Amino acid sequence: MADQKSIGIGFIGGGFITRFHLQSMVAVRDMEVLGIISRSTESAEGAAALARSLNLGPAKAYGSITEMVADPAIDALWICAPNFTRIEVMEEICDAVVTGKGSLKGIACEKPLGRNVAEARQVRALALKAGLLDGYLENQVFAPSVVRGREIVWARGAAATGRPYMARAAEEHSGPHMPWFWEGELQGGGVLNDMLCHSVEVARYLLTEPGAPRDSLKPVSVNAFTDCLKWQLPEYAQELSDNSDGKTDYLKRPAEDFARAMIEYRDSQGQHLIVDATTSWNYVGAGLRLSMELLGPEYSMSVNTLDTDLKVFFSRAVVGKQSEDLVEKQNAESGLMPVVGNEGGTYGYEWENRHMVQAFLAGERPRENFDDGVAVTELLMTAYMSAEQGKTVAFPPENLESFVPAVARGEWNPKGG
Repeated sequence: MADQKSIGIGFIGGGFITRFHLQSMVAVRDMEVLGIISRSTESAEGAAALARSLNLGPAKAYGSITEMVADPAIDALWICAPNFTRIEVMEEICDAVVTGKGSLKGIACEKPLGRNVAEARQVRALALKAGLLDGYLENQVFAPSVVRGREIVWARGAAATGRPYMARAAEEHSGPHMPWFWEGELQGGGVLNDMLCHSVEVARYLLTEPGAPRDSLKPVSVNAFTDCLKWQLPEYAQELSDNSDGKTDYLKRPAEDFARAMIEYRDSQGQHLIVDATTSWNYVGAGLRLSMELLGPEYSMSVNTLDTDLKVFFSRAVVGKQSEDLVEKQNAESGLMPVVGNEGGTYGYEWENRHMVQAFLAGERPRENFDDGVAVTELLMTAYMSAEQGKTVAFPPENLESFVPAVARGEWNPKGG
């Protein structure tokens, strides 16, 4: 309805990232969270209880995706299920809509859109077939410091002395929460697929002139490097094995825990631009660290999420259980530590979800959508090609759609064991 004032939201997945979205939605108006479905009933009911406790709406656990689509009160779905379920999730959504079991305004999907280019393009095609508005949930391009810094740099520095020509972005922490993230075949790769997707897209966003389409930057080449620096060491490989009941074997089937990519672009005037992106699962510090820089002829901007305005200190006498109550991926409970007061806001989830809700209500495609998700996946797969071949790869490379990284095939082992 054109005069609809609020949308009902259902979540597919009840784990960590869904809970992060729910906490951020406290700051989002014009929506209610009505449903959760997860592979585990316990997970779905737990996430629904969290939504109710946050006064986000009368959320309940549903038995199937089709059941949520069929509920006329649910207008949009947030896909937060594991990477290896993307296609089956989208196929069920598409089938339920196309066969008339229910209707939706739109869908929003967490990164990555697919484990490879073929999957990402299929996800986009299914959304198009179902006639749905599509939003790609890349939170970092909605982070307030990133959005505001970009506005200032382009309005003042670029206007006076010329466009920015280099963006750097990095995401680092000590490793994912769930065992499946560590499995190349389930996740689609290692840290390159899991986290370089963020750094690649936020850097591209920073270099794109405000008001210009995202494809105004044309990728020219990609040079990448990957390695397993920490988690293939015997003691840490054993830790991963123990945490997965023996399923994860990093001595024989590791995934990369460090990745770096240099991407060369050209803008509409033919100027060369550089993105320098780095990610790792082997950073041991206060916790999750996101850093971005944008450089131009006479200016620069920088963001570091651990440069917080709040820090606490606990002496050795303060003893408590391990937690993540100060910062995501927290590595200590004593000493001098930064505290991120509102992680959902700082990392961009609040503005991201507000944008998705308002776009769906207005019947408009979100500014970050499945086209962007496909573009990111194309760059990530080219980066895997470059790392495997040990050379710079021109973009777009041949056979990009059929390419599956060696790590996702269980055939990558830098130590050859």
